[in-house]
Amino acid sequence: MQKPAVTVMVKAARQAGNLMLRHFGRLESLNVVEKARQDYASEVDSLCEQEIIRELRRSFPDYGFLGEESGVQGRGRFQFVIDPLDGTSNYLRGFPHFCVSIALLEKGEPVHGVVFDPLRNELFTASRGSGAFLNDRRLRIGQRATLSGALLATGFPPRERPRLRPHLDALAEVMRDAEDVRRSGSAALDLAYVACSRVDGYFEAGIKVWDVAAGALLVREAGGRCCDFDGGSDYLSGGRIVASNLKLSEALQKAIVNSGYAAAFRVA
Repeated sequence: MQKPAVTVMVKAARQAGNLMLRHFGRLESLNVVEKARQDYASEVDSLCEQEIIRELRRSFPDYGFLGEESGVQGRGRFQFVIDPLDGTSNYLRGFPHFCVSIALLEKGEPVHGVVFDPLRNELFTASRGSGAFLNDRRLRIGQRATLSGALLATGFPPRERPRLRPHLDALAEVMRDAEDVRRSGSAALDLAYVACSRVDGYFEAGIKVWDVAAGALLVREAGGRCCDFDGGSDYLSGGRIVASNLKLSEALQKAIVNSGYAAAFRVA
């Protein structure tokens, strides 16, 4: 049975998703700003975040919020972390792959997560200790044990372009054995797809907590593992994540180390 907090989060995510779809047919008229080099946001990002926070506050007025667009609002034991439109570049080009991502953190750890793909009407939910679900179907992570034949996902965030060469070296290392690599443009959906075994593993640097908090909980509750590039647990705040099942995540993380990509982040 869905937890009460998740029910509220789902309602907020669906409202934001409906807002996205209403604007999807008139992308040419949207106001777009460049937050940083090659990093864009639109008025839809802000409108969705406002809608999500408004809905969540009705039920949880004393909780804190961390939104990609609005930053920190309030602090406390519980904090909602929100990416109102994960995959903005896709959205602005009419590329049909984007989502809403909402996580509830307790003392910095995800306890509930929702990832909603409005185009496909796919709702991914997870609660700590209660499993992960796609709509009403319980998720179990794929069981591929090695990189041989694996289908992986990654991303090339603008803020990490100075480390592009080590990233490409990491891709070359994993592609010695892996079947292929996908780059979808949505970290939250990449993690959701790991949880439901559409891809076998995912790694990326330059991510923020709102990109991965909900998706990482999905992976863990589906029986998988998330770690940073050195195999540690600093993947929410450290900006680097590896996600897969227990065996493959270790193989993928070691390949990243062997390629030199992990070492690129240890340089002072």
